[in-house]
Order: sequence, then structure tokens, then C-alpha cells
Amino acid sequence: MYVKDVVVQNQVGLHARPATFFIQKANEFKSSIWVEKEERRVNAKSLLGVLSLGILGGTSIKIIADGADETEAVEALVKLVLSGFAE
Repeated sequence: MYVKDVVVQNQVGLHARPATFFIQKANEFKSSIWVEKEERRVNAKSLLGVLSLGILGGTSIKIIADGADETEAVEALVKLVLSGFAE
């Protein structure tokens, strides 16, 4: 299992468009991937799950992966979040 904390950089957070990019990236990996905000954990490959967290800009989240490509998955998703989803 590989875990990393990251602060969401774009001001509006993970609304529909950035969340879609996030999920598409997560689905490129075989590992099970979750996003955790405070005490809630959701499947990072689920649009409704990610949107249900209500992640706003400046929010700290954990990205957690477990599987064959867990490190690559977490690092790629952290990089995407830090890029601000090109917004």
C-alpha cells in the first residue's frame, strides 16, 4: 500500500471536469485506488464517489493505492492534482 498527502491546487477543487480527468487517470492503473478527505474514503475510479467528497481548492486529501502499480498510480495522481488540472 502506498499513500501520499496532497493539497488541491485549483481554486474550485474537484468539480465535474477535474474530477473526470482524475478518474480517467486513476483508471489507467490496475491497482485499487482511493481518495480520502478527513474520515471519508471513496473509490478514486468512481465519479460520484469523488464528487461526493466535496473537495474544494486548498483542501488536503490522501491518495491511497494498493496493487502492482501502486507507486506509479499515486505519483501520477499527485502530479495531476498539483498541476491544477490545467485550469
